[in-house]
Amino acid sequence: MTAAMTIDDYLRGDAWATGSGPRYARLRDRMIAAMEDGILRPGAPLPPERELATLTGLSRVTVRRAIHALAEAGLVEQKQGSGSFVKGRPRVQQSLQRLTSFTEDMAQRGLSTRSVWLERGLFLPTPEETEALNLGPEAQVARIARLRLSDDEPMAIERASLPMDLLPNPTVVARSLYDVLDADGNRPVRAIQKISAINLGREDADRLGVPEHAAGLRIERVSYLASGRVVEFTRSLYRGDAYDFVAELQLAKGPDRT
Repeated sequence: MTAAMTIDDYLRGDAWATGSGPRYARLRDRMIAAMEDGILRPGAPLPPERELATLTGLSRVTVRRAIHALAEAGLVEQKQGSGSFVKGRPRVQQSLQRLTSFTEDMAQRGLSTRSVWLERGLFLPTPEETEALNLGPEAQVARIARLRLSDDEPMAIERASLPMDLLPNPTVVARSLYDVLDADGNRPVRAIQKISAINLGREDADRLGVPEHAAGLRIERVSYLASGRVVEFTRSLYRGDAYDFVAELQLAKGPDRT
């Protein structure tokens, strides 16, 4: 199997005329294998029944039965008028009221975390980093970038920049950046976040395991120490199919409103 293989390549052939067991079950098992091999990813639509029947040479009744079996197994979701879609993992609800790390968020849900490092070291700051962190003309910036995974499922790409004196050795960050900052008395106490909806580019989509142009969330966060000093400038990309950000709102006090 090659990286360029599509679901059409995966299903096309004469395998349905041979083998043991009902043909619908063979098609069901082949589609399950496509999910396990990443050919059919969470959220991806299944080809229409007519297309599946043409690819496999099976009847539409057999194809429909295979899809129904996948739905009964909880592997696909059938939406009236829209087709059938591969089910993804449950969406994560994240509160916007508390300043926590990715590791802490996932631990609260009983999920394991892992990181794939994309960048880690000391660099000359970009103009954007210089402005966000209030750096001087000769300053360096500590920069870490990593792909964050929860239970081995890609969830987010985090790119954090900090003043060098607050993180002089970025390689000490193993799991949680906030644990390192907390140990040095530099854990942020408040932050300002900006959330934007985007369509993911090819490179970021590939890293997150979703199709190019899939919906994503871009979050820019500037975090502060109790003294008011900026400690962290973070730009993160989250999978749009994996996260819901939740905030509790209260009606502002004032004159009666109707």
